[in-house]
Amino acid sequence: MSAEALRILLSAAALASHRAAIDAAMAAAGVPWQAVVVPQVDDPRVLDADVAFVSRDVTGLSTKHEILPATQRFYTAMLEAPSLRWTHTHSAGADRAIFGQLRQRGVTVTTSSGANAGVVAQTALAGLLALARHLPQLIDAQRQSRWAPLIGSGLPRDLQGQRATIVGWGPIGQQIGAVLRVLGLAVTVVRQRAAPMEAGFRAVTFEQFGTVLPETDWLILACPLTDRTRGLVDRAALEQLPAGARLVNVARGEVVDEAALIDALRAERLGGAYLDVFAHEPLASSSPIWSLPNVIATPHSAGFSDGNAARVVDIFLDNLRRWSMGETLRNRVD
Repeated sequence: MSAEALRILLSAAALASHRAAIDAAMAAAGVPWQAVVVPQVDDPRVLDADVAFVSRDVTGLSTKHEILPATQRFYTAMLEAPSLRWTHTHSAGADRAIFGQLRQRGVTVTTSSGANAGVVAQTALAGLLALARHLPQLIDAQRQSRWAPLIGSGLPRDLQGQRATIVGWGPIGQQIGAVLRVLGLAVTVVRQRAAPMEAGFRAVTFEQFGTVLPETDWLILACPLTDRTRGLVDRAALEQLPAGARLVNVARGEVVDEAALIDALRAERLGGAYLDVFAHEPLASSSPIWSLPNVIATPHSAGFSDGNAARVVDIFLDNLRRWSMGETLRNRVD
């Protein structure tokens, strides 16, 4: 690296919160740095920077389908920065269009994969357990001030002895799988390669996905959105699941054919679903998903917690040190 200051594009909020930590990281690397803050109002001037940090406050309430003006200002600043060489994002995935556009320009993109893995896994398990114990049904009865013991409406199945198929074996999938094994479920993992797994886990490839569906009680999606996973759970896949099977999706909405899923849930061929992600976000108020009695729907919030921002910053700072020293970056998007 030259002695010139490394220019880091970031939000005013991120600068206020993390300036001291960035100062310490850059001082340890022996590299001076300069903050480049995106204006909070429209400004025709082109900003230039070498590195960009997309913190949680940048995306705010924007989704990848509906981008609010403040988020768009930051995206525009990155796209127009002639010297930008690396962008780090707070999210675990990089399937927003902006990151594809940056990569086409030759900009390196890294993610914060792993920062929220524990929280997402816990949320997925909470959804699974709520469905397994018929909590939506019980909560509905509570709201009606109605005493409705499960003995009168069909007893929940024991989880022990059921089989879960987890699509994706990154940090989230691994944590989900570990807990499910403790609960007594058999676990099948769908991954790129059917590599040997520890005792109690079985691995199949994506090409074998359809062969394991007929024995799957719980289909859990914890995979990134790629060309391979987009539309993976289509109408045919849903029909291969046994009657009463349930779906948990903490991956991306586009992994599932949403219309086919709604049909299966309406017909009660699927026993239920926990959904944190959707084909279009925000989920339209007119979507039948909101009112299906066998669905728990949350607004893409599985990874939110008060400790996540600090873990994201830790990954960014580690990568910043690596970038300054010419080392390999963590969570680089290929």
